[in-house]
Amino acid sequence: MKSFDIRTKIYFGDNALERLQQLPYRNVMIVADPFVVESGMINQIIRRLERGGIHYTIFKEVVPDPPVDKIAAGVQAVMAAKPEALIAIGGGSAIDSCKGIREFALRMDALKEKIPMIAIPTTSGTGSEVTSFSVITDPAKHVKYPLVSDDLLPTEAILDVEMVRTVPPVITADTGMDVLTHAIEAYVSTEYNEFSAALSEKAIQIIGVYLLRSYLDNNDTHARTKMHVASCLAGLAFNSSNLGLNHGMAHQLGAYFHIPHGRANAILLPHIVEYNSEITKNSKSRTEYDHTVRCYENIARTLGLANFNTITTVRALVNWIQFMMQEMDMPLCVSQTGKCTKEEYFAAIDAMADSALLDGCTATNPRRPTKQDVVDIYKAIW
Repeated sequence: MKSFDIRTKIYFGDNALERLQQLPYRNVMIVADPFVVESGMINQIIRRLERGGIHYTIFKEVVPDPPVDKIAAGVQAVMAAKPEALIAIGGGSAIDSCKGIREFALRMDALKEKIPMIAIPTTSGTGSEVTSFSVITDPAKHVKYPLVSDDLLPTEAILDVEMVRTVPPVITADTGMDVLTHAIEAYVSTEYNEFSAALSEKAIQIIGVYLLRSYLDNNDTHARTKMHVASCLAGLAFNSSNLGLNHGMAHQLGAYFHIPHGRANAILLPHIVEYNSEITKNSKSRTEYDHTVRCYENIARTLGLANFNTITTVRALVNWIQFMMQEMDMPLCVSQTGKCTKEEYFAAIDAMADSALLDGCTATNPRRPTKQDVVDIYKAIW
C-alpha cells in the first residue's frame, strides 16, 4: 500500500508575503542567507513581521552546502532566542540549514518540542520548502549527509515572485536546471506513482516554456512566477518518489569540488539519461523498450520533442538539455567549471564513486549502477 500527502501549507500568488503579518506567533527566529540580509531583501520580511507585532531575531551564518559547525551555531542561537517558530529565507542552503537547526535543537534539548517552520525560497530551484530532505556537509571528510525524515518538512511555504525578481541569470540557470533534474528523476524513479508523475509532468511542461524566458529577462515576472511554482511542484514530486543516480553523483561533485549543486546536476543529466535508457548515438531501433525509456520518451513529448522513433526522441531530449545549457552559458563538463585540475578530479573519482553508490538518492535509480558504471560516467563528464 502506498500513500501520498502534502503536509506543507503553501501560500502563493500576488502578495503571498502578507501571510507573515498573520502569523500567530509573538517571537520568531529568521534563518537567512547573508545576501538576503545585506541586499536589504530581508526588509520585506521584517516590515510584515513588525506590522503583525511579531518580535524577531536573525541568524545569518548560512553558507552553501551547510556544514555541521554552522548548524551547531544555529542551535546555540535557538537556545538564546527561544523562538516560537523559525522562518527560513534564502535558497536551498538557508532552508536546509533551518531544517537541520530545528532537528538538532530537538535532539540536543535546545527545544522542548518541535516548533513550526515557515520556508520562503529566494531561488526557484531546490523545492526544499516542501520536502522532507536536508543535506548537511562535513567539510573535513568531504561528505554530504542527506537527512530524510517527515519531521524535516516545513509547516508552511510562501512563494512570492518578489523574492526571486532580482536573481542573477547564472543562478537562474543553475537552479532552473536543478528543477528539471528533480522533475525528470522523480518521473523515472523506482518509487514513482501517478501523483508524483503528474507533478513532474507539469513541472517539466512549465520549464520547457518559461526557464529560458526567466533567464533572459529578470523583468519577465510571469516567467519567474511560473518557474517558482515549477520548483515547488518538482519538490512535491521527488518528496514522494525520491530521486536517482544523478543526484547521488552530483552530491559528490559539490562535496569534493564545491561545484554548485544545480550546475553539477545539469552536467550529469544528459549522461544519466543515456545511461538509464541505454540509448546512445550508436543505438539501433528495437521492437520493445522498458518503462524507463518510455518515461524519457514521454518527457521529450511533453517538451514538444517528438521525433521519428523512440531512439531519436530520447536522443532529442539529451540534445535539448545540452542546448538549454549552451543557451544559458552553462559549462557542459567539469573541466569547464574551473573548480579543479584534471589530476585532482581523476584522483577523487574512485572515492566519489563509492560515496555516490551509498547516497540515499541512488537507491531509487531505475537502473542499478555498478561502481564501474559510476566511474565511467565521472570520467565522461570531465
